[in-house]
Amino acid sequence: MAAVLVAPRRREILRLLRAGERSAGAIHRALPDVTFGAVSQHLRVLADAGLVAVRAEGRERIYRGLPERLGTLRPWLESVWDDALYRLKLAAELEAGRRGPRARTRRKGGRR
Repeated sequence: MAAVLVAPRRREILRLLRAGERSAGAIHRALPDVTFGAVSQHLRVLADAGLVAVRAEGRERIYRGLPERLGTLRPWLESVWDDALYRLKLAAELEAGRRGPRARTRRKGGRR
């Protein structure tokens, strides 16, 4: 379970679902720097881990968080979601993930 929550975007999706059900499209709109395909993959991982429930409503998929399934991680997650430092850390993690790996730097003498 903890491995599923290592990804900051998955934690952010669970935070969004604290307020209630959302469609996959609404979750995607709340994470504008993420493709719909990536949001869909994260939702699938969360559903497979039993942390979200999904139901069909017409052509849409509606997701609902299942906080009771977080077990001992629930109090920790709920406390950090309300913490300003967590939000700053999340923003930094998301930005780092968006940029990709850092470029290698050259050593003195022009060699790598």
